[in-house]
Amino acid sequence: MSENKNLKMQALEYHAKNRPGKIEVIPSKEAKTQRDLSLAYTPGVAEPCKAIFKKPELVYDYTVKGNLVAVITNGTAVLGLGDIGPTASKPVMEGKGLLFKIFADIDVFDIEINEKDPDKFIEIVKSLEPTFGGINLEDIKAPECFYIEQKLKELMTIPVMHDDQHGTAIITGAALLNAVELQGKKIDQLKFVISGAGAAALSCCKLYLLLGALPQNFIIFDIDGVLYDGREDFSHDKLQFVRHQKNKHLTLREAMSNSDVFIGLSVGNIIDENMIKSMAHKPIVFALANPDPEISYDRAASTRDDIIVATGRSDFPNQVNNVLGFPFIFRGALDVRATAINESMKLAAVHALANLAKTTVPDIVNLAYKEKNLSFGQQYIIPKPFDPRLISTVSPAVAKAAMQSGVAKKNISDWDEYEMQLKKRLGLDDQIMRALSIRAKRGPKRLVFADAENQKILKAASLLYEEGYAYPILLGDPKNINNIAQLNSIELFDIPIVNPRADTETATRNKYGAIFFEKRQRKGINSYESLKLMRDSTYFGCMMVEVGDADAVVSGLTRNYGDVILPAIQCIGMSDEVSRLAGMQVLLSKRGAIFLADTTVNYRPTAEELADITLRIAYHVKQFNVVPKIAMLSFSNFGSNRAPEAQLVAKAVRIIREKDPSLIIDGEMQGTFALNKELLKENYPFSSLVGQDVNTLIFPNLDAGNIAYTLLRDLGNIEIIGPILLGLKKPMHIINLGSTVRNIINISLIAISDAQIKSNSITLERSEYQKDWWQQLGGK
Repeated sequence: MSENKNLKMQALEYHAKNRPGKIEVIPSKEAKTQRDLSLAYTPGVAEPCKAIFKKPELVYDYTVKGNLVAVITNGTAVLGLGDIGPTASKPVMEGKGLLFKIFADIDVFDIEINEKDPDKFIEIVKSLEPTFGGINLEDIKAPECFYIEQKLKELMTIPVMHDDQHGTAIITGAALLNAVELQGKKIDQLKFVISGAGAAALSCCKLYLLLGALPQNFIIFDIDGVLYDGREDFSHDKLQFVRHQKNKHLTLREAMSNSDVFIGLSVGNIIDENMIKSMAHKPIVFALANPDPEISYDRAASTRDDIIVATGRSDFPNQVNNVLGFPFIFRGALDVRATAINESMKLAAVHALANLAKTTVPDIVNLAYKEKNLSFGQQYIIPKPFDPRLISTVSPAVAKAAMQSGVAKKNISDWDEYEMQLKKRLGLDDQIMRALSIRAKRGPKRLVFADAENQKILKAASLLYEEGYAYPILLGDPKNINNIAQLNSIELFDIPIVNPRADTETATRNKYGAIFFEKRQRKGINSYESLKLMRDSTYFGCMMVEVGDADAVVSGLTRNYGDVILPAIQCIGMSDEVSRLAGMQVLLSKRGAIFLADTTVNYRPTAEELADITLRIAYHVKQFNVVPKIAMLSFSNFGSNRAPEAQLVAKAVRIIREKDPSLIIDGEMQGTFALNKELLKENYPFSSLVGQDVNTLIFPNLDAGNIAYTLLRDLGNIEIIGPILLGLKKPMHIINLGSTVRNIINISLIAISDAQIKSNSITLERSEYQKDWWQQLGGK
């Protein structure tokens, strides 16, 4: 079966499976009882109607209008299919609605209008203003699209945008700014060749002028050839770009010679290698025709080394995709109830996207695109569509521009809170980690990475230092570490590197070994072994923390859990008030943070041990500024099964209540009842957890805890932070084999917070933090 035929079958099956189409309406309120229905509809619905009649702006408080966008078309210019009519365009409009929802949590009704007359189309769309918070015009042919958008913007007091025009312009504008910077050129000196003279091409040209390009530096081609002064079949909007062009016989091949920028918004395979070779030094080529670009990425990139290439395809670097723009632009516009999407807002989106591409790429993006280490450069000039930072970067920029340009009817005062709300919309509510990051910035600590000869560790350390969260210390061979960093384009700044095996560290090893021997001399360790162990980076790192040369240590990326926990116990030791260590995971979900324990340390705790573990977990949950509401899990519910395993959990609950009566806790109980308030109230109304949002789950043994969290991690669309090792005197945390950079950073932030709580150790100023600080502090 050919690839195209296979794709056709898969696409048709995809659209038909389960229920036809790609979107549905889901109630946002409960509608399970007669009372619910009486509130949702008659008679209760009359109250918001009366309130809105008296004060129309209350429509944003009592209805979905403020989060509802209409995706509207007449089907006259659908993708590369042309005028296929409104009915056949519906799958595309549904697809656009899906993108609005998954990327920006915007609700959409797709509306396909059977009307080609521009004025009648305008009247129909205008009449929809009471329903929607914004209008996204889609797939309307030129030149009618220009007139339709302009008139609707004049007539309507909600934002209107024709994405085919402005979306492409905004994304290519951001990519252009970064490409120009990388190529070391000035935009007002660039010579542009534009292939295509439709809505998107003209909008791109106009936006590039706002970015600094000059109209006399553009040469535009359409299907009939070059646009020149005197040609009569083009609209007045294009006049400023063609009045300087006198040669009506100029070919695309001739125009490409010595040009700086080629923008293709036309048809595939019209550019060849010789045309690319004829371009000026360090050219920029955006070949954006779909599905086949004007020249393929591989052909263009292989023609010369100094070129930057972008296409509309996701299977090559530098994909120019409108999904980088429209969801987040409308999100920002809706959130301030903007009356329009103006040039200031578009430019704000351009600069936000361009700047985001220059920041360190999250590991989740690298994983999504099967990249090892994306970084700003020739093959990464624009963010990837699945970058989770887009919504909290672009939307605030657009909202601020709306406020500053006077089109916002609602102001945002707390931008940190707004960014948190944006993340929460997509289930990215990491307010706990946000709080930890803020805390870390206020008092960065010296954080040792024991497994530093690894690109994930180096990337995490670089990010932590760059963001001002920590002063990392890398343990390992400096040559290997620097080679790995260089190979993966990781900036190490002035992060110190200490090699525990080096001769230069003999005095330090002797010092640490002597202290270690004193701690372990009657516990099976001799003097020689103590010194030898100090060559191990985990032992060395733990001793750095133990003697105060560092504040916290992170290890375990390349080792088994048990091999890392032993040095921690031997070097640092357990806190005086605990009898055993415990491991905790933090699950970040739409319902908030849920703490899971014990997931890594204790195999089969007794009732007394389980009670001690729970009290330790409760203490640490409070350190996250969260009130622990604890469910003690079992296969039994409040004595429904008299098995010893169930009775053990019930006994642990009794012990905990005796030791700390203030704790909100109950059990033994099944996980279903712990997480379902209604079900718990209906079946066990006596439970102290009725009406509570349980946020802490205590498992009866290591089997249950470890299996549960690994299944959630690997099967659920949720983020799990951990394991967090609890019970040591000083901060030492273990990262699992194969952890992502994001998890390493999260564990590091927890280690820093732990260090801030447990000690008043010194915190260096950034100016003091340099490669030779290791020698300066005590002359080690």
